[in-house]
Amino acid sequence: MLYTLLQSPWQCDIESLLRLMQKGDDLLLLQDGVTAALEGSQMFITLSASPATLWVLQEDVIARGLVEQISTKVARLDYTGFVAMTAKHQQQVAW
Repeated sequence: MLYTLLQSPWQCDIESLLRLMQKGDDLLLLQDGVTAALEGSQMFITLSASPATLWVLQEDVIARGLVEQISTKVARLDYTGFVAMTAKHQQQVAW
């Protein structure tokens, strides 16, 4: 399953999202959701403990001026990678 987080993680029910994610799932942070990958933040620590693989859309990181603040432990995707990921997952849930 592909989960996408498009809004600030502090403005959604992140605990419910965490309960849904399973091993093999991917969580892609888009738009304001990329702030969840800020190095050292409690939100990043929480999401890193989930069984899903954490990704950020590089273009959204750049657009928000956060290139240096995003954890290097988070995989980065460009739009081509995003399309490939959506093709990989038949089901997607936007959060």
